[in-house]
Amino acid sequence: MSTDLTPAEAAADVPESWGEPRSRTVTWYDPLRTAAGGLERSGLETLEALRDGLLAPPPIVPLMQMDLIAVETGRVEFSCLVDESVYNPIGVVHGGLVCTLLDTVAGCAVHSTLPRGTGYTSIELKVTYLRAVTAASGPLRAVGRVVKPGRRVAFAEGEVFDAAGRSVATASSSLLVFPVEG
Repeated sequence: MSTDLTPAEAAADVPESWGEPRSRTVTWYDPLRTAAGGLERSGLETLEALRDGLLAPPPIVPLMQMDLIAVETGRVEFSCLVDESVYNPIGVVHGGLVCTLLDTVAGCAVHSTLPRGTGYTSIELKVTYLRAVTAASGPLRAVGRVVKPGRRVAFAEGEVFDAAGRSVATASSSLLVFPVEG
């Protein structure tokens, strides 16, 4: 399909065997405003401001249907809605969504320990998938915890649970910690 077509034109250009088209709208706000707001706060204060709606969520959050629901120093918890819009070709939620959720909770757990003017980025992420996720799995809950904070490298772990409380994936992560200039 051409990217120059409107959604209606694109839908008309597909085989009938595909069925009726479905869609989901994603809305986000200027991520640079959020980043600027983060520069004025410690990591914990930034995450609290995101949780409380004082800062707009980064665009990845509404795109992936995630929500920050709890934060304390060294620990975060996110929820994530899953539906068929994130299915892979075999009819289950793409592992990349679960991996992104784990990367998010590990990174945010580390972020919660950092002073103002300090950033982080993942340098390694090891994910272990334990069970398939489908829309019937219900909302996912992901918890990230700092294993070892550090001034240059920090270590965190994450775990994702389905609505029944079963673990669906785990991760361990190493994150580079560095100064951020405003």
